Amino acid sequence: MRDGRDAEGGGLSRRELAGAGAVAAGVAAGAVLPGGTAVAGTGEREFRAVSGGRRPARPNLLVVIADDLGWADLGSYGSPSIRTPNLDRLAGQGVRFTQGYSAAAVCSPTRFALYTGRYPGRLRGGLEEPIARPDKLIGIPPEHPTLASLLKKDGYATAMFGKWHCGFLPWYSPLKSGWDVFFGNLSGAVDYYSKVSGTTADLYEGEVPVESLDYYTDTIAERAAEFVQQDHGRPWLLNLNFTTPHWPWEAPGDRDVSAQITARAKAGDPRALWHDDGGSLDTYRKMVESLDAATGRVLRALRGAGRERDTLVLFFSDNGGERWSHQWPLSGNKGGLQEGGIRVPTILRWPAAIRPGQVSHVPVVTHDWTATLLEAAGVAPSGEHPLDGRSLLPYLLRGARPPGGDLFWRTRQERALRRGDWKYLRTPDGETLHNLAYDPREQADLARRRPGVLADLRAAWEEINGDLLPYPT
Repeated sequence: MRDGRDAEGGGLSRRELAGAGAVAAGVAAGAVLPGGTAVAGTGEREFRAVSGGRRPARPNLLVVIADDLGWADLGSYGSPSIRTPNLDRLAGQGVRFTQGYSAAAVCSPTRFALYTGRYPGRLRGGLEEPIARPDKLIGIPPEHPTLASLLKKDGYATAMFGKWHCGFLPWYSPLKSGWDVFFGNLSGAVDYYSKVSGTTADLYEGEVPVESLDYYTDTIAERAAEFVQQDHGRPWLLNLNFTTPHWPWEAPGDRDVSAQITARAKAGDPRALWHDDGGSLDTYRKMVESLDAATGRVLRALRGAGRERDTLVLFFSDNGGERWSHQWPLSGNKGGLQEGGIRVPTILRWPAAIRPGQVSHVPVVTHDWTATLLEAAGVAPSGEHPLDGRSLLPYLLRGARPPGGDLFWRTRQERALRRGDWKYLRTPDGETLHNLAYDPREQADLARRRPGVLADLRAAWEEINGDLLPYPT
């Protein structure tokens, strides 16, 4: 970028682009539905720091991850049919980010980015899209610093309930990577009632197999609620990793569907959990609403324990939605690098430090939150493994200029890089260039009109990629 204008010169100024981007982002967030129906968020203010730069006492950290939740699957992001009062209320009590991104288009690499604060491609396990089998080379190495291990070393209690998906026993587990407590599944998906994954159940208390036949979303929410109500005597980190609304398509009460899928899985059907022949918009609605209710249960427990003010709550999805998701106006979905595959609902609340009812149009990505959470806790990252994410804390607390920088993604088949409002995308069909301020749907290819921008972004992608591990052949 030169003199605040695009890479060729003569384009819109940064201020003009930022203004246009804010307008486009507001539309993309679904502030008004077709027919003029207002949704949650229309009374939000543009983000403005209010703490005066004073950092509150070290907060508790509650990180809630939805699984395959689409860009507009929440009421506060424009869903026309799914009711999510608890998450909408959370957004109203903090900051709703209209341009939040996952680090990858599928789940395992995004979780690698959150836990390590680095690009997924810096570790062999982060190249799996996603991790599907036990292998001693595929996981977060126990010796590699993580969000949990760094916080634990500095006095935090740490717990994880729900989906891990960063490696299998006997080589990998949350307990080996800094979490004191773990109850959940190691794989990418389980049946919501039987907890079957593959041909056997996948549910662990620590590293010991256990059984639970209740609806999984409710079970881990109950465990999380119990955790936040305990007197730990020190600040804590809680990772609450829902599998909702990931397939199989089972809403609360769908025990007959669960029995059918479980029987198929145990009989060796490798795609039983994928549930290609099931699901519906109504089932999906019920699943997302169960996610909202479960999150609400944990937030009420937090309030009841008197810890709401001093707890930083972060909510986001591990990647974009699947076939039942509401993505408008974005194109693409999970697995691809169009906006629908990587732009996700992202909400932050910290009553002690950040005023409520705000909306931010700053682009942020998963590993930025790792850096932000560590700084909020006053914990230094590992010098041996520098973070790729950038802390948002100065922006959030003091209104400093957002950290900026390019956002980078890659899969085996695609590549993407965002700089300002420009997005470079390469798929098997070729290279394209989009201005997301005017075209969040990525329909207008500006590559021929802006060859200099295309070349700059392509070169930037190659530079970052050159520092990462190659995909195995």
